[in-house]
Amino acid sequence: MSDAAPLSASAPAQAPLTIRMHARDNVAIVANDGGLPPGSILPSGLVLRDRVPQGHKVALVDLAAQAPVLRYGIPIGYALQDIPAGSWVHERLLQMPDARGLDNLPIATVKPEPLPPLEGYSFEGFRNADGSVGTRNILAITQTVQCVAGVTDFAVQRIKAELLPKFPNVDDVVALEHGYGCGVAIDAPDAIIPIRTLRNISLNPNFGGEVMVVSLGCEKLQPERLLPPGSIPLIDERNVADVGTSAETKLDVVCLQDDAHVGFMSMVESIMRQAEEHLERLNARRRETVPASELVVGVQCGGSDAFSGVTANPAVGFCTDLLVRAGASVMFSETTEVRDGIDQLTSRASTPEVAAAMIKEMAWYDAYLQRGQVDRSANTTPGNKKGGLSNIVEKAMGSIVKSGSVPITGVLAPGEKLKQKGLTYAATPASDFICGTLQLAAGMNLHVFTTGRGTPYGLAQVPVIKVATRSDLARRWHDLMDVNAGTIADGSCSIEDVGWELFQLMLDVASGRKKTWAEHWKLHNALVLFNPAPVT
Repeated sequence: MSDAAPLSASAPAQAPLTIRMHARDNVAIVANDGGLPPGSILPSGLVLRDRVPQGHKVALVDLAAQAPVLRYGIPIGYALQDIPAGSWVHERLLQMPDARGLDNLPIATVKPEPLPPLEGYSFEGFRNADGSVGTRNILAITQTVQCVAGVTDFAVQRIKAELLPKFPNVDDVVALEHGYGCGVAIDAPDAIIPIRTLRNISLNPNFGGEVMVVSLGCEKLQPERLLPPGSIPLIDERNVADVGTSAETKLDVVCLQDDAHVGFMSMVESIMRQAEEHLERLNARRRETVPASELVVGVQCGGSDAFSGVTANPAVGFCTDLLVRAGASVMFSETTEVRDGIDQLTSRASTPEVAAAMIKEMAWYDAYLQRGQVDRSANTTPGNKKGGLSNIVEKAMGSIVKSGSVPITGVLAPGEKLKQKGLTYAATPASDFICGTLQLAAGMNLHVFTTGRGTPYGLAQVPVIKVATRSDLARRWHDLMDVNAGTIADGSCSIEDVGWELFQLMLDVASGRKKTWAEHWKLHNALVLFNPAPVT
């Protein structure tokens, strides 16, 4: 809610504008570009005592020392000193609340009325043999170990220059580079996480079931351990239909240490020769009309600010509800951020079993922090604080709203593959790159990423739609942001308006009718495999 007017109402360009999220809140954030100087008079008649930067909080009433500071209707901190009304309320004036315990939580208590189905929406996608649908048609070359990255990259550049032009229906060739595969305790219990992550990324719907592996030869993560027989259904079916051999003998592996390779260029030529076979098969694929229910969307935020929970994330949350109504799959994540809102999540769980699975993931995180002798306050970055977020409690409230209002029907452990429709909590760290990597492994075919401070984040394996929380960011980064949710803060658009805009854009991007700015500039971040196991 706005201190001046509802979010759907317009306000004069230079008039002071503040936004209060809940009727109980005793602080509001300043929405004006550049912030407001001392002496500014808010529509309520309150006079600012300090300069308050954009996105930062102003006390709406006198706050006594130890009084709760309320935003989103909950205490995000406690005043360390008396704070007069009109003062700038920043992180140095707040004591962070203790984390909510993981016992006595509300379990599956929220039972919303089912939303009506959203029918008649479709996109043009690539149907795979296993029933999944890709939004892009990409040859991915899996690497078993970091040691082969340089050779593979050299080969990929040549493939793009010399081979890809011959196959106009193939969108790209990417190397699945990572830092795992050797120098690790490969038999440690937690080693299954990075191994299954890489395995499931190799099987992402955007790769059409064409699995090609480059191995060094001496690494701990051998190809048959990464992709054992039976793990690649498309290859298994092709083996039976075409040559009658097993998947184990058919797995396409280029091993650089093979005696047949004499010199660097022979390695490169082997990779190119095998890649051409896969490109030929991929090139024969065509888009077909499929229902919107075939979308598998991962939502994430990075470079968050105080507007994230006001504009972009609520719009994404509205779009999440639309997608679930259309029968699609949506994943929200970031255990390290949503931990402080665990009571909201368990109350929305569809069953006690789903709630218990979320509690298990949060307990793992608590133990992880304890082992590292750090606390959750380490999550908020200098950029988060500059953007008005005082601590992880405030950040968590804004992060969770990406998940919309529908029930949470499943929980996915890191690296696992998604097997159900609806809204799923995919447990990942908040790191942009680890979260994106794990959502790829889950089977994501379209990614939505919100940002307030700004980040040129992108993934080569899947389209990434970037949503700006502020109009100022959208103007300055006009050729990096795909959607401007800042129009919600200035009152020119509603949350619903931006949510529908995003939904329509997702269908266009999934169909290949539009490219995201990250695709246009080929802005691609590295994959990072989450590895809680020890190194050796």
